[in-house]
Amino acid sequence: MYYNKATMKKILAFGASNSKTSINKKLAHFAVSFFEEPAQTLIDLNDFELPLFGVDLEAEIGPPDNAVRFSNLLEAHDGLIISLAEHNSNFTAVFKNLGDWVSRLGGPTWKNKKTFLLSTSNGGRGGKSAMDIALNILPYRGMDIKAHFSLPFFSENFKEPDGITDPELLKEFKEQLDKFKASLSDDH
Repeated sequence: MYYNKATMKKILAFGASNSKTSINKKLAHFAVSFFEEPAQTLIDLNDFELPLFGVDLEAEIGPPDNAVRFSNLLEAHDGLIISLAEHNSNFTAVFKNLGDWVSRLGGPTWKNKKTFLLSTSNGGRGGKSAMDIALNILPYRGMDIKAHFSLPFFSENFKEPDGITDPELLKEFKEQLDKFKASLSDDH
């Protein structure tokens, strides 16, 4: 299902990791490929480097340009596709830190954007610990999660350039993707 130009929604996609070889970036890029190219914005969190948030540092330097730039990107898009990397059963430090800085700019951190939340890992849970935390916390930070999907055993179930290779997992992914797309079409 692709959108025509009249109904095209702008989608911001990224892997919530600063690893140059992030499997979560690959999964996010796969998911956004189901939208027309002019509507895709793929970013790398390495392009939004920020100092470690602290109130003393904030008082000293104010909001960093990269936090403001990221917040402006959120505002400019209709929906988000985020693939959560997991470090020690939690968000990555880079993702948490980004949210901490953006939260200080006013309004809800995630701008109430409709979101397709993904996670993956090379283990059997597919990053579900980070996903569970996100499902519980991020709606309170202004993320409107419309669909979510965790891909286990990434190295076995994902091959470039094809994407998800396991038929059952691909079916589950596409069902969640369709829920996300339908939410973007809903004017309410």
